[in-house]
Amino acid sequence: MAFKPLLLAVLLSLLVVLLPPASAGQAGGAHPPFPPLQQPSQSEDEDRARAEQLAKKANQERQEQLKRDANHLLKLATELKQDVDKSNENILSVDVIRKADEIERLAHSVKEKMKAN
Repeated sequence: MAFKPLLLAVLLSLLVVLLPPASAGQAGGAHPPFPPLQQPSQSEDEDRARAEQLAKKANQERQEQLKRDANHLLKLATELKQDVDKSNENILSVDVIRKADEIERLAHSVKEKMKAN
């Protein structure tokens, strides 16, 4: 059982070597482990407010564009219906197909803008 005192002596000597002296933390030049909490500067607050204003303006512009696109979709769909009503089973104009393609592209664009929110 002489092994325990030897192990204890080795552990104590490691602690003495690895642990800093108690007076090191009290020295005048020592730094605290964590910096003190600071309030955001006025510049950071202004930057945050400016970013929020820009985001709000971008959302408003996107909403206005969505309204314009939706109105254009309605106009195109109405025109497409009128063109189809004028045609018969034997006649289908190229304009009707082009209008349908434009409606499809615009609808996809509107959908993607809505997802961006």
